[in-house]
Amino acid sequence: MSSKLFSPFTMRSLTLPNRIMVSPMGQSSAVDGCATDWHIMHLGHLAISGAGSVVVEATAVNPNGRNTALDLGLWSDHQAEALDRVLKFCREHSDAKLGLQLWHVGRKGSVLPGWERFRPISIEEGGWEVFGASELPHPQRNQKVTALDDEGIEKTIGDFVSAAKRANQLGLDFLEIHGAHGYLIHNFLSPLTNVRTDKYGGSLENRMRFLLEIYDGVRAIWPDEKPLGVRLSATDWVEGGWSVEDSVATSKELKSRGCDYVTASSGGSVPEQDIEIGPNYQVPFAESIRREAGIPTVAVGLITEFQQAEDILQNEQADIIALARGMIFNPRWPWHAAIEFGEEPAFPVQYERAHPKMRKHDFLKSKREV
Repeated sequence: MSSKLFSPFTMRSLTLPNRIMVSPMGQSSAVDGCATDWHIMHLGHLAISGAGSVVVEATAVNPNGRNTALDLGLWSDHQAEALDRVLKFCREHSDAKLGLQLWHVGRKGSVLPGWERFRPISIEEGGWEVFGASELPHPQRNQKVTALDDEGIEKTIGDFVSAAKRANQLGLDFLEIHGAHGYLIHNFLSPLTNVRTDKYGGSLENRMRFLLEIYDGVRAIWPDEKPLGVRLSATDWVEGGWSVEDSVATSKELKSRGCDYVTASSGGSVPEQDIEIGPNYQVPFAESIRREAGIPTVAVGLITEFQQAEDILQNEQADIIALARGMIFNPRWPWHAAIEFGEEPAFPVQYERAHPKMRKHDFLKSKREV
């Protein structure tokens, strides 16, 4: 029986050749928001991994939406031109479908890269104003946060729409809106970071309003034949915070608006989170959202083994398996998984001689059989 991991999956007019997705991974290697040669190497070698889809890292919709000064951006045509070069390289050497994740980092922004432990940088040091749903600073960064007013909210929604237009001009196959991990949209969703008293705060309906307005704005200009998904932190892992039930309710609203999938991640909002990390630790979130909201889901988080990924799909806990750090550690994971399940891996022609059948013993055996 063929594996489900290597079966196609269709959303709107897009068919993914298999259920393996390369998650967006921030590289902090851009210059003025522009992709560099690092991105050609990084995304290029992941595109030839055999994964059915590859998602470009979280890409800021405006300068204040960056995490670090080295983040990718898509608020200018110059940035789009730089990314176009990377995407053309990937398409030339791979049939993987290419997506991109749009974000605004919210109250976590204006910091140094991860290898410098995300140390906050002030405006005097070259940093920028940090925005959030409320004026509550992130406890571990302790920067002044400006709560978005109505004008700022409208502008930010417009920035998401403008970036999505550029993404479409780049020919990207699908988009994902980043609403997780304590970034701006999650700032609005979570009651731990949203203490507003206007129409964007208080009730669940009000707190999800910002996300839904961004989604509606992007969906209105994003071609009908192309999928649009959302990443959610399914839970804050803190009592009184954002919950799985909230995620299910939000996913139902997104589905009613035509959302094509939800990536079910978790955490990232507040440092007091108590996360029980282990294999499949986030899979139950994908399963709950899929079952209760009736929307396709992407499972993420410590999925490392071939059979583990296959079982998640066979058990109908998710529709797609997304890998990030595991793909960095083993960028040929899909090749190896294909061999494990008796499927034919997607090799670029330049690498065909790496196929196991070309090993001396197997090659001579096949020659004798012929």
